[in-house]
Amino acid sequence: MTVTGIIGTICWFPLRAIILVCVALRIHPNILTLVGVVINILAAWALVAQRFVLAGFVMICANIFDFIDGKVAHELKLESKFGAFWDSTLDRFSDLALIVGLIYLYSSLGRSDYVLVAALTLTFSVMTSYARARAESLIEKCKVGFMERPERIVLFMIGAFTNRMAAVLWVILLLSVLTVANRIYYTYLALNALPMPTHRGLRGAFNRAFFWTDERTTIPYDLWVIAILTFVWLTPPDWLGDPMAHGMGLLGGLLG
Repeated sequence: MTVTGIIGTICWFPLRAIILVCVALRIHPNILTLVGVVINILAAWALVAQRFVLAGFVMICANIFDFIDGKVAHELKLESKFGAFWDSTLDRFSDLALIVGLIYLYSSLGRSDYVLVAALTLTFSVMTSYARARAESLIEKCKVGFMERPERIVLFMIGAFTNRMAAVLWVILLLSVLTVANRIYYTYLALNALPMPTHRGLRGAFNRAFFWTDERTTIPYDLWVIAILTFVWLTPPDWLGDPMAHGMGLLGGLLG
């Protein structure tokens, strides 16, 4: 068992109970998906209002619905192609809502630098999903790259709860760029029947870190998670000009 595997196992127990309640009430999974999006829009509003901790709790609620909809569909035997399309499409709205909320916040604080960072994060978050969807119309599977949607959502929640959203945005942006590059390269290799990069030796360790093909809840995944969380935690909010720290500084100057 890895660290992330243990955390996932612990979280599964309350989620399983919620799934059983939804199944017993026969709540349609498409409704659960829609509710999750609406709640995420409320989280975006909380970000705009600089109520970061509240936004973190709202994100948790929203993503409970986002996680269980597919499980409920399976239990109720309501899985369908439209359901998969509906889920994937509304997931994009959830992602966009959160980042648009941050863009509005940074804009209201006069932080054009972080408006740009957030806008680039939005762009590459969308491209991460698009690259996989387009690739899988040409090849069987393109599930490579570290920064997928679950990682983005968890990092947004961590940024909200710890007041380190600026550091989180940089992590999501850089690893999203890397993920898109991974998917382009992987698709190129697959379409041309070329060998995948080796995982052996020193070169293999580099490939394994920056051409991500490992599954979640593995030792390499845990190492990446630890490195990311260490960077986020050790980055002071005011060093990167986090909006909360910046806003508090402006308020202090006005009151002084």
